Amino acid sequence: MSPQEKLVVAISSRALFNLDDSHAVFNNDGIEAYSFYQVEREEIPLEPGVAFSLVKKLLALNERDIANPRVEVILLSRNNADTGLRIFNSIQHHGLNISRAAFTRGESTHPYISAFGAQLFLSADPSDVRKALKAGFAAATILPSSAAPLAEVNPTQLRIAFDGDAVLFSDESERIYRRDGLDAFESNEMLAAKQPLPGGPFKNFLAMLHQIQLDSPGDTSPIRTALITARGAPAHERVIRTLRAWNIRIDEALFLGGKDKGEFLKAFGADIFFDDQQKHCESARQHVATGHVPHGVANE
Repeated sequence: MSPQEKLVVAISSRALFNLDDSHAVFNNDGIEAYSFYQVEREEIPLEPGVAFSLVKKLLALNERDIANPRVEVILLSRNNADTGLRIFNSIQHHGLNISRAAFTRGESTHPYISAFGAQLFLSADPSDVRKALKAGFAAATILPSSAAPLAEVNPTQLRIAFDGDAVLFSDESERIYRRDGLDAFESNEMLAAKQPLPGGPFKNFLAMLHQIQLDSPGDTSPIRTALITARGAPAHERVIRTLRAWNIRIDEALFLGGKDKGEFLKAFGADIFFDDQQKHCESARQHVATGHVPHGVANE
């Protein structure tokens, strides 16, 4: 399989593992104390972080065809190689098939997204995420969440949910809503119903998921996707026609007309949800792992 056909996900160490204690040492006592803390504990495995369950399910997709792996996960970390040894030891302890990594000793990790050929970047560092989005990659800030992983609900299926405007699609319609109000937004969407929306930062990532889905009959796919949007009728038609024009499959589409998204994400059983608006992310992270996409008019 060529690299172009493989889904490559880059993830930071703080998104993969719970590094809250060691990050507190870094913030309170500085880099030398942090380094001593990590080296002293390098044989003590780190606990799973917010995105751990997602990564485990992503890597499990390769078990369906070991000779033809469809997914690779890359570690990008601001640690140095010395303190990063605890992270690699933890990867081995938890049985994660991650072999490639970049340790940048405090420098931004985003330049290595392209070098590794990644289509998605997940990090706990908002500045790195913004740089990745500006460079044209799908990227999200993994938010703290008290929600229990939903892996036991759908243990053999990866479930990913997306917001629409400024995530899967461009923010051009959202800009009309914010500038001129709901009536102008709905009028515009009705007039442009048959005109596909431009793609947003997560279009290509969804397309890669769709390609993996095509390997399996619909009822046996290891991936299920959902669009969960604040749009309602009559603004729904343009979205449906856009996905049809892209020839990209979406399994479930929820048009909530402004209702709170959290309970719907819990009902879907999302392993992760991506949204550009902080208020929706706050609702979502009470129930599921959530990635904030700092893109578009809502984040200017």
